[in-house]
Amino acid sequence: MVSLARKNLLHDRLRFVITVSGVAFAVTLVLVQVGLFMGLLAKSTVTIENASADIWVTSRETPNVDFAHTFAETNVLRVRGVPGVARADNLIVQFMNIQLPSGAEEGSLVYALEDFRAWNLPWKVEGRPLEDLRRGNNIMMDASAERRYGPFALGEYREMLGRRFRIIGRTEGAVSFTTTPVVFMDFKTAQEQLQTLQGKAHYVLVRLQPEADRDAVMAEIRRRLPYNDVHTKEEWARRSRAYWVVSTGLGMNMGITVFLGVLVGIVVVAQTLYTSAVEHVKEFGTVKAIGGSNWDIYRILGEQALIAALVGFTVGGAFSLGMRPLMAKLYLNVMLTPGFTAAVFAGTVLMCLGAAMLSFRRVASIDPALVFRA
Repeated sequence: MVSLARKNLLHDRLRFVITVSGVAFAVTLVLVQVGLFMGLLAKSTVTIENASADIWVTSRETPNVDFAHTFAETNVLRVRGVPGVARADNLIVQFMNIQLPSGAEEGSLVYALEDFRAWNLPWKVEGRPLEDLRRGNNIMMDASAERRYGPFALGEYREMLGRRFRIIGRTEGAVSFTTTPVVFMDFKTAQEQLQTLQGKAHYVLVRLQPEADRDAVMAEIRRRLPYNDVHTKEEWARRSRAYWVVSTGLGMNMGITVFLGVLVGIVVVAQTLYTSAVEHVKEFGTVKAIGGSNWDIYRILGEQALIAALVGFTVGGAFSLGMRPLMAKLYLNVMLTPGFTAAVFAGTVLMCLGAAMLSFRRVASIDPALVFRA
């Protein structure tokens, strides 16, 4: 049966190449598009996942980490008094304009803390110690900013809201979903930049004591701060990702892309297998004439579908891996995790088997006497 399946599929090599190309196209489209989507979502929570906070206290109904609302900075004092809290600090996340040497203005996303090292923000730094952010008008800028701002060097100055800042460090990996470059600044300095930030904060970062009951601590914080929301690190990351998926329509767009890719694969595979079944109807009739059942013929068609799925996935997967370094040069991260890749392979197999189903009805009606007719 396996030999007959392979011979039928490879009888017309050009058609086989077209079949594999259709499957490979569908696999590449799904891997690259969904991989890009996952890479973008990872950017939306990269600071949440790298920060060492166990709990995030936000303003009411804050949609994601970039679009925060202010509340009184004194709220942190109430949090620090909760049993089980090892440390709590205010965090500011604010969009501010930065003036470039060319005279143009660009947006920046400022992260401001009193003690960055205590919260592992930023996590990769080249330049002076993080503590130097508190010593004068100093900032650290992520390397990804060069795409928007142009090249910059340590020791250079940039102006933000009429105030000159010295770049004392270059960070790596601190990016935002909106592609707005991330800048790190001292907490008090950030408050001085805008009147609306004086006496205000956007978040309270909370680290628990080792033996603390997280749920009990969160319940007590909610009692003390009834006009704030309290999230675990994992909950806050999920909420931030969900905002971009649901509120911006990206989820629907990605669903349509995947649907079209799968539809192309099904159409190409189904057409090839159906045509092959029609052209080799006498061979299938011979199988029935020597005692074979419909199930035996189904196995032949199923084997053809599996061959197309395996070869097509291999080609599409190799092509997707080859595109990753090219995408990286454009600051686009294509995430291809083992779990995601395995899911795409399983989907490819099901897609090809589903396409083969369209040929089953045609084959099941074959009359074994066909082989004896002139």
